[in-house]
Amino acid sequence: MKVAFATDDGVRVNAHFGQCSMFAIYNLTKGSSELLELRRIPDIAAQDELGKIDGRIEVIEDCTLIFLMQIGASAAAKVTRRKIMPVKVPFGSPIDEQVKRLEEMLQGKPPMWLAKVLRAEEEEGAGVNGSNG
Repeated sequence: MKVAFATDDGVRVNAHFGQCSMFAIYNLTKGSSELLELRRIPDIAAQDELGKIDGRIEVIEDCTLIFLMQIGASAAAKVTRRKIMPVKVPFGSPIDEQVKRLEEMLQGKPPMWLAKVLRAEEEEGAGVNGSNG
């Protein structure tokens, strides 16, 4: 599962979805996690607010979760429609701590919200492979 973290420094969740300069992208499995990349937000000054939201969603469209400080209502609606779940965390939360918590949740019995996300991800994967049950 790929997870994005809204960040300005690559170390902490310290930014609003619509204002962060980059997203730290991690790949998590039950037994491990790794930083895949820091994806910078393209600086396109001419975009309107909706264009900025859509551009940011494109940067993280392959992710299942996005950890952030804040997200506006219209952005949150667009993100969830793309099957990405926003997760609010306190300002300055260390990304490595959030990753560790997620790893622990994956190894144990995940909370309901995470189990639902994982189930949807599995169903989507099964649909791509052509098995309809």
